[in-house]
Order: sequence, then C-alpha cells, then structure tokens
Amino acid sequence: MRQIRGKMAHHAGQAAEGAVERLYERGGRQIAARRWRGHAGEIDLIARDGAEVIFIEVKQSATHAQAAEHLGPRQRARICSAAAEFLAGEPLGQLTEARFDVALVDGQGRIEILENAFAA
Repeated sequence: MRQIRGKMAHHAGQAAEGAVERLYERGGRQIAARRWRGHAGEIDLIARDGAEVIFIEVKQSATHAQAAEHLGPRQRARICSAAAEFLAGEPLGQLTEARFDVALVDGQGRIEILENAFAA
C-alpha cells in the first residue's frame, strides 16, 4: 500500500510540474531545464525571461496551504546552493539576474505562483 501511495505521489508531482511548465511557457518564458540536478540538489524547473533566470520549486498537495508547508528551510537552502551551481555556468555567473518562484498546486490542479518567494 505504501509503495502505491509513493507511486501516486510521484505521478501527481510530475503532473503538477508539467502543468506549471505549460503555465510559464504560455506566459512567454522559455523552459531551460527540467529537474536540473547539481551537487547540492535538484531544481524542479528553470525558466528564462529575457536575461533573467527563474528557479521554480513545484509543491503539490490537497490545498495550496498544505503544499506551501512542504517547503522547509533546509530545502530552500539546498535549492539556493543548486541555483548557485547553475548560475556558475551562465555568462555573468552569480551576477545573473535571478529569482526563486514557488508554484503551489492543489488537489484540483489549480496553480498559485509565489513570485520571488525567497526574497524575504
């Protein structure tokens, strides 16, 4: 039973990432990477909006509030470290304009984007 729940959660997460990806593309942003993995960890989606790089963490749960609760300080730190690795390969390196968005997907498939969510 636990294995089945794990597979269902994995597929729900993949579906949520796909929906968020399509939303960003419809908004005119180019998806640069999906599930990009560095030494520090993984970033769900990386998009480009002109010269700006957008690191997107997708969280899926029954409600947006529950999805938001799944992103803790340690995971944010890992995402930031992985983003620094990615930016090291950019022409401007760490000076590249970048932001971190969190995409919350509820059980109905509704998406709420928290732009620049790590700024606080």
